Amino acid sequence: MVTIEKFKTIWPYAGIPIIGATLFLLQSRQTDAFAILWWELIMAFGYVAAVSDIKSKRIPNSLVLAMFGAWVITMAPKLIMDIDTAIALLKDSAWGFVIGGGLFLLMYIISRKGVGGGDVKFMAAAGLYLGLAGILPAMLIGTVLAALTGLFLIIFKKISRKDSIPLVPFLYLGILVVCFAAQC
Repeated sequence: MVTIEKFKTIWPYAGIPIIGATLFLLQSRQTDAFAILWWELIMAFGYVAAVSDIKSKRIPNSLVLAMFGAWVITMAPKLIMDIDTAIALLKDSAWGFVIGGGLFLLMYIISRKGVGGGDVKFMAAAGLYLGLAGILPAMLIGTVLAALTGLFLIIFKKISRKDSIPLVPFLYLGILVVCFAAQC
């Protein structure tokens, strides 16, 4: 039996299958199964990271490690079955990792920890799935949405300039836009 307390901890994760099923229905006729699997994984991991960031303002290292592990596990069969395509995917994923993690590391340093370490690790891992073509628009969309939301909240005095808002939910929205536009 599911108690009220268990329901309160489970309900935020109910969106994972809904988003995944929607993406599958939209993309299943246009793309190969490998790409759909990666989209499903980044959407599920991103959703969990967004919920975690909203609830506790942190991204667990175990979640980021799971993202890396799932990427490695899904990449291994691709290397065995189609080495040429896998090498191209590895290069693209490596660039996504470097750009996503590198730009957010730079923002972490410049902002004096205004951007958290979890944000840096999350975007590095997301770069593996999104590749170079997907990580840049996802980052742009997510950071612009976060900035506009923060500005709106400051103008209407819901938060002060010194308060922080969780960034990963906005980055996740950027990832969703990119995935639904079939850029990743």
